[in-house]
Amino acid sequence: MTGPTADHPVVAVVGGGQLARMMAPAAAELGVGLRVLVEDAASSAAQVVTDAPVGVASDEAAIRALIAPDDGRPAARVLTFEHEHVPNALLADLIDHGTPVRPGPHALVQAQDKIVMRRRLTELGVPCPRWSALPTDPAEGRAALAEFLAGAPSGEAVVKTSRGGYDGKGVRVVSAADDVADWFEAVAAGGPALLVEEKVPFARELAALVARRPSGEVRTWPVVESVQRDGVCAEVVAPAPDLAPEVAARAREIAETVATGLDVTGVLAVELFEVVDGDGTSQVLVNELAMRPHNSGHWTIDGAVTSQFSQHLRAVLDLPLGDTAPVARWTVMANVLGSRLDALTDALPELLARFPEARVNLYGKGIRPGRKLGHVNVSGTDLAEVRRRAAAAAALLRGEAPESAAPAGTTVIKEQA
Repeated sequence: MTGPTADHPVVAVVGGGQLARMMAPAAAELGVGLRVLVEDAASSAAQVVTDAPVGVASDEAAIRALIAPDDGRPAARVLTFEHEHVPNALLADLIDHGTPVRPGPHALVQAQDKIVMRRRLTELGVPCPRWSALPTDPAEGRAALAEFLAGAPSGEAVVKTSRGGYDGKGVRVVSAADDVADWFEAVAAGGPALLVEEKVPFARELAALVARRPSGEVRTWPVVESVQRDGVCAEVVAPAPDLAPEVAARAREIAETVATGLDVTGVLAVELFEVVDGDGTSQVLVNELAMRPHNSGHWTIDGAVTSQFSQHLRAVLDLPLGDTAPVARWTVMANVLGSRLDALTDALPELLARFPEARVNLYGKGIRPGRKLGHVNVSGTDLAEVRRRAAAAAALLRGEAPESAAPAGTTVIKEQA
């Protein structure tokens, strides 16, 4: 297998999905070698990364071989991730034996366990929805949930599994303890603990993206609006339209506080709720964290001076961070979620002819309903037109008529996930 030579720094990445795939162009530009542990030889990242051994994140031998191969390939300078599902005990041992792990396990656990994350954010004074960890005993857990619901103004709350949830999975809006009876049974059988949060009456969802390197340098990008459909991000608008400057500043301040307080190295996405008070003023509450490049930051590939992928590599290698300023007034990212086509590339002739300014990024994944298959970035000065063209281009990739496509923001389904 070919790969980086000894005179190039190598970054080892656990996970072979689209995030690792999109690190490849940034690594090539910087002259950095990328070695990715992929789940199978046909995975998204394996299609574009030459040094892509096959293995699973829970396999200690595979992780150690990723860092220090025994076939003459150079050792990796640092280990990083495109997902959080890596055993923390192994990461701690790697650090003890001299391998930098970024972000470290003490930070990564905040993205792995929602209860750990909520406790730490509360300690840092970061604004969060009202929440409580539910007892693991089913009877006690049901009683605690009933008590929480009794204090909820709407009579509803959001119950989450502490581990394993993503893209709306592991999240339920409930009005009675019976709504998660099966989850209480799963906890009693050794499954992940549960937490309950207030159902936030949010106006919209925002995301603040920040990068931090070991030396302490921190940079944030403009705050964006993230529009969800069925619990999955469908569209991102950068910067968030009509966001008060003081609210944007507060969101970026929160992101920096979290990155510093949790000692994060690399890119961190802080997902936020914007809540409008009765007097019309806004505040933001932290919903979730992701300690890696994130869907809400894909707009930066084409819409910012430094993309989140280039920045993540700079950060984990402790290189000076890049400028995060936008390069256009507006950039809109439209996700491609599922498709009716046999191959997304069948849409390229029409798409590229009709929308020559569109920047298409396909992930090389097999098609199935609702799956993230790619995204389209469009930039410009007229927000309504930029949104329309991004939505229409993404519709073509889904095998739909572009004329029938509406920007995701016109059909928002607000679900707390």
